[in-house]
Amino acid sequence: MKIAFFDSGIGGLSVLHHAMKVLPHEQFIFFADEDNVPYGTKTTEQVFQYVSDAFSFLMTKDVKAIVVACNTATSVAVRELRHQYKIPIIGMEPAAKKALDMDTERNRVLVIATPITVRGHKIKELIEKYDTESLVDLLAMPDLVEFAEHMDFSSPAVEDYIRRQFAPYDFSKYANLVLGCTHFNYFKETLRRILPDHVRFVDGNEGTIRELIRQLDYRKGLEYLPQTVEYYYSGKAVTEPHELQRIDAYLDQLERVYTII
Repeated sequence: MKIAFFDSGIGGLSVLHHAMKVLPHEQFIFFADEDNVPYGTKTTEQVFQYVSDAFSFLMTKDVKAIVVACNTATSVAVRELRHQYKIPIIGMEPAAKKALDMDTERNRVLVIATPITVRGHKIKELIEKYDTESLVDLLAMPDLVEFAEHMDFSSPAVEDYIRRQFAPYDFSKYANLVLGCTHFNYFKETLRRILPDHVRFVDGNEGTIRELIRQLDYRKGLEYLPQTVEYYYSGKAVTEPHELQRIDAYLDQLERVYTII
């Protein structure tokens, strides 16, 4: 059986990329809802329907777990979908708690995410629970999703956008930048050029895959097979050479930034 990864677009490849490194003997399906990306600027009702439709499709593909590699989709749909399906459903959330735990000096944390994640109840509940000293700030950066979908990670337009968004923040007071959308991992090189060296990047990829492994191990669901990946765009198999090359280019970018912290 296969492990499915679902995202609104190609951001979730960053989670799949990590899974491919730590689970070399599993078989994967990656579903990018390219027909409806971006999710972060849609209504919650629209996003829930998109995710529900994707799950209906993935359940026809003999999957043993679904990783919702999208913070926006997690905040909108995962809680309800777990009541509908018996397989493990692993969601993502901005790694604000991890960022707070990493810094013993109690510096500030900036979480960048999509508008729907920033406005959502899930991130507010997370901050209310763990941010007892009001150290976490939230910033919506929706244009990074669009830049990523167009494979633009470091152009002058990208750098100008990031600098304008960061202008109100005094980063001498911040220790960690939480990448609260899987699309944002592609920009680590540009972010590293802009931010002071002491500001570290934090994302939820490692914790998400750790939870996937924990749940599969508990169910005796880990396998030892030749690693394979099938790709789908909004339910349509990706077979065209130019699209497979596009995916490979994204994975190459993720490999390039994998160790940037």
